[in-house]
Amino acid sequence: MSFLPTPYQHTYEVAQGYQKSVVYFSMEFAIDQALKTYSGGLGFLAGSHMRSACELGQNMLGIGILWTYGYYDQARDENREMAVAHRQKMYHFLKDTGLVYSIQVHGAEVWVKALYLPGEVFGTAPMFFLTTDIAENDHLSRTISHSLYASDKLTRISQNILLGVGGAKLLEVLNVVPEVWHLNEAHGLAACFYEAKKWGLDWVGERFVFTTHTPEEAGNEKSSFQTLRQFGYFSGLSDDVLGRVTDLEDDTFNHSLVALRVCRIANGVSKLHGEVARRMWSGYEGLCPIIHITNAQNKKFWEDRALAVCAEEGDIGGLGRRKRQLKEKLVKEVANQTGRIFDPDILTIVWARRFAGYKRPDLLLRDMAKFEAMLANSQYPVQLVWAGKPYPEDYAAVDTFNRLVRLSRSHSNVAVLVGYELALSRLLKGGADIWLNTPVVTREASGTSGMTAAMNGAINLSTQDGWICEFARGGENAFLIPTADLGLRDTERDDRDCEGFYELMQHVVLPSYYDAPESWMRMVVQSMEDVTPEFGSNRMAEEYYQKLYNVSK
Repeated sequence: MSFLPTPYQHTYEVAQGYQKSVVYFSMEFAIDQALKTYSGGLGFLAGSHMRSACELGQNMLGIGILWTYGYYDQARDENREMAVAHRQKMYHFLKDTGLVYSIQVHGAEVWVKALYLPGEVFGTAPMFFLTTDIAENDHLSRTISHSLYASDKLTRISQNILLGVGGAKLLEVLNVVPEVWHLNEAHGLAACFYEAKKWGLDWVGERFVFTTHTPEEAGNEKSSFQTLRQFGYFSGLSDDVLGRVTDLEDDTFNHSLVALRVCRIANGVSKLHGEVARRMWSGYEGLCPIIHITNAQNKKFWEDRALAVCAEEGDIGGLGRRKRQLKEKLVKEVANQTGRIFDPDILTIVWARRFAGYKRPDLLLRDMAKFEAMLANSQYPVQLVWAGKPYPEDYAAVDTFNRLVRLSRSHSNVAVLVGYELALSRLLKGGADIWLNTPVVTREASGTSGMTAAMNGAINLSTQDGWICEFARGGENAFLIPTADLGLRDTERDDRDCEGFYELMQHVVLPSYYDAPESWMRMVVQSMEDVTPEFGSNRMAEEYYQKLYNVSK
């Protein structure tokens, strides 16, 4: 039975085994191209989770923030390099609940409006999105929900309070108390302190669970403890209580560390990440257990059904024809954005995900001689596409993006696309023959883009990191770059990984694609068979109930 009041109840019957009520806090959700409340992988994961919760009949509710301007709109400047635009978004499919209530931010009353996304709109669990961009607030308060991951640190603190305290207070307004409170990353951690003020930390510790996505301690968000206190992040809890979960003598507040102390249980998002997380936090006391539940993506949303039917029926000819049609769609988008006409019969390599240093979008450029030779190879031609959004304030990542744009000007078979959101991601995965994944090993928590690529007939070529370690069998369903010695210096490691890529391309990938097409297609089918159901989000959503929600302290 749904735990939500009318008219917000689930549009599906809650199934046996999923009766426990769960609220899921996430700073971003990638539900549909029409709803731009996400930046990258964290949102893609959360969106798939909400869809699978619906498909399985789970008693879940999602709470996020309605970003007036989304993350940002990726465009091009007059030189065709990256430009950042912020355009106001309109969502007529969201329902005005009439629920407006206040929270305290830095001693000021800030009004929050809750909008409702009915499950039937996109096939999800019911969801609420919070905004402060309403007439009741002054300009500064309205900007809290303007842009996802605002660059200003104080605005980011306010956004965390909006998600955590604003989400907890919404549940209070609705007069519901879920049995499980799931923090997808630590952005909603302030909800713990809001609830602890009412019920105590022990109550919180029996109900809150935490998913961490960041495999490096330095990458986890930190704030000034005193600044958080001034902003009302702790809902007025005394130092005696706060001292149980944080180090009051140190002004550094590590959000993930405190979440691991407050919550009942936590999980990493792949088997390898679980191991890395346990090792990373092993020097700290008072932490909850850290297990792993491997991230996944929603098959029903992501897969091309015609392609999947051909694979299921063993129709290799039909599979090849459908894959070519999907490549033709990508060819049109490349032409639309860049003026280049790609060939759907040529091996197409795609690197597409968030631009960040550790993901190494420019790894192939470490050996320019081999890069140029690959592009000029008339016997085994290739086409190469890059896409992805750097964080606008990550100037190194933006510079890398622009360097690739400049490089593409002198190569007719290289394209750099803008606007990497759900719709473009789908086109790229359908049009890719090779899905290239090049993170530094142990730095990618999960990296789910390759899952949806595999669902659409692309073969992963990857370093051995994240979910790949659980999926890939080199030469059978994927191509694996040999792992360099983890003790090498960064430059030596990158050189080795670059060399490993070109060795694979020259001796395995290109001959297989052009000289043994039947073998290639068998590998495509094997990859499609292996990726689901194990890496479909229905498995993941079921595991969350079994391993996180239903486990007692």
